[in-house]
Amino acid sequence: MTNLEFQEILRKLEQGMTPELTKVVEGQTYTRVYLPENRLILLGGGHIAVPLCAMASMLDFAVTVLDDRISFANSERSPQAAQVICNSFAAGIESLHIRATDYVCVITRGHRWDGECLRQILSGTLPTYLGMIGSKRRVEGLLSLLAEEGFDPEALDRIHAPIGLKINAQTPAEIAVSICGEMIAHRRKYVRKDSRICLDQTNTDYTLLRFLAQSTQPKACALVLSSTGSTPVKSGAMMGIDALGNGYGTIGDGCSEAAIMVRARKIMGTGTSCVVKIDMTNEVAESEGMVCGGTMRVLLEDVTSSEIPLSR
Repeated sequence: MTNLEFQEILRKLEQGMTPELTKVVEGQTYTRVYLPENRLILLGGGHIAVPLCAMASMLDFAVTVLDDRISFANSERSPQAAQVICNSFAAGIESLHIRATDYVCVITRGHRWDGECLRQILSGTLPTYLGMIGSKRRVEGLLSLLAEEGFDPEALDRIHAPIGLKINAQTPAEIAVSICGEMIAHRRKYVRKDSRICLDQTNTDYTLLRFLAQSTQPKACALVLSSTGSTPVKSGAMMGIDALGNGYGTIGDGCSEAAIMVRARKIMGTGTSCVVKIDMTNEVAESEGMVCGGTMRVLLEDVTSSEIPLSR
């Protein structure tokens, strides 16, 4: 790997693209997909928005909260939000210029405002995910009304309503979990799979990528190629290591990372790479408290040269 590869990945992410890192290791091609940070727009800043904002931000969503009440639309209430807007729903939605890559949750305080939001959204670009909270009867009534008003039936069918996975959620936090689960399922649905081995993890750690894109210091990158059994991370997990042994990102903490860091410092500046097997099933792993009980194959590369031979 080279720092230029990661500079290009960052450039594409900034343009809303879905870049890929492809590596050929021991005759097999592995592809690591980087999903851009999706914008999640919460229409309504009420009791469900608080845990939903916190959880979604942990899941790599850039959250925007919109409410027409200043007591609900403020950064103190939603500190994890990238943006908080106090405005009428119609005007606020218009100002946000909803994109096809956005996720939108209609979680207002009542039927009247739900309809206001949906009419504004359905008149423009549809987001990739659109969900609306409410009882089944309330949802069916509003969607029937919108159909009578002439809105596209296919667009109405794309609305996730009632919103969230059916997990018998009751509390605001549980409802937020069900909504996040549905959004994750939707996001994973569009990760491309083909004849190549596409690695499982597709999250984007910008701190890690910026570190790997720097050209001013020796560093190495660890990429999990495969995992079997119960492991702390799955394929596609990444970690950067600098010359002082500091880590960026993670491949699972504990002894597995410690072993990789020691090996990484030995290959920095050599222009080489190697595949390291981490075994968490043996007696040593058990004595160290590594209870996961699986194995991982990790590609470890010096991030300096454009041509990196695989060492043995």
